[in-house]
Amino acid sequence: MPEVSKKVGGIEDILVKRGLDCGGDELLERIESVSSGDVERALRSVDGLYSFEKLLALISPAAEDYLEKMAQMSRRLTVQRFGRTIRLYAPLYLSSFCNNSCLYCGFNENNEFKRKRLSVEEAEKEAEILALQGFRDILLVSSEDTKHIDVDYLVALAGKLRDKFSSISIEIHQLSSEEYARFFEAGIDGVSLYQETYDRGKYAYYHPKGPKADYRRRLRSGDSIGQVGMREIGLGALLGLADWRLETLALAEHGHYLMKKYWRSHISFSFPRIRPACKVERSKFEHLISDKELVQMMVALRLCFADVGLVMSTRENAKLRDHLISIGVTRISAGSKTNPGGYSSKSNAGEQFHIDDNRSAEQFSKVIMEHGFEAVWKDWDSGFCGD
Repeated sequence: MPEVSKKVGGIEDILVKRGLDCGGDELLERIESVSSGDVERALRSVDGLYSFEKLLALISPAAEDYLEKMAQMSRRLTVQRFGRTIRLYAPLYLSSFCNNSCLYCGFNENNEFKRKRLSVEEAEKEAEILALQGFRDILLVSSEDTKHIDVDYLVALAGKLRDKFSSISIEIHQLSSEEYARFFEAGIDGVSLYQETYDRGKYAYYHPKGPKADYRRRLRSGDSIGQVGMREIGLGALLGLADWRLETLALAEHGHYLMKKYWRSHISFSFPRIRPACKVERSKFEHLISDKELVQMMVALRLCFADVGLVMSTRENAKLRDHLISIGVTRISAGSKTNPGGYSSKSNAGEQFHIDDNRSAEQFSKVIMEHGFEAVWKDWDSGFCGD
């Protein structure tokens, strides 16, 4: 277990005090001891406000018998706060070169496959394909390729895209608050940065080499993003690396901390699960989470956080995604490609992971409507914010 300095502070201090950064055996015992009466009391107090004890009860094995009721409550609360709308977005992968050797990622620097970097001009052409499909919400994604995908590159690309897209967000490696401020000034309004796992020991194991191996630096990046007033901060844990119940509690504590400290930023939770990729086999991971457990995690968080965004990607299969439309998801990707240049159909570069829902955005938007919801391609305009 990596040593932890006594001088921590912020979210790191909160996780240490809760025992959420180091295996959480005592917490797991508490979760296992939750009774049906505890779950019923938690459900009677559901008001969309966060409580550690409430969430602990709702993710317990005892709560599995109440999952249908929890899903119905989650649906009502989501419709009340967000209406019958679901935002559609598309990821645009910029590079498959990487300085890290994460054991769950197809872009691991030790893997041998055809890699590709997009120039700003090539990325703009990919984005134009997405714009023609109707997307106005785009997520720029990159591995840690600092020699190419740097701040200047992303600022230049944002300048090319901000007239075509109403929302531009990024999912890249951790940076400083000064660098995030440059993104915000360039028109980038959201940053997603997943801790992957909040367990220090497992984090060290799955990140053996590279800049991302620094657990503390990555954990503190939420503060760096919040300090510049970024419109949206996306959090998540890669489900399969550690016990999902402990990850749920840690994710909730992280989100709650950022909400209190950076009130100008809207928090969203994502739920990525381990997917097959180059030299990545799901069967080798000890903490894989079932569909039922994923649903329980999502609805439990919704019942404790009425106003957070719940985000779902094409990692998941079509049947599950269709089901999740109705119970709490507020933002979802469609027609995704996870390799640079994938939308132009000219790239055979390796993927970060294999997607599991290959339907086009148009096909999926029809499914959303069939479930009684509206697919929103554009939910706001930066012009409304003024200067």
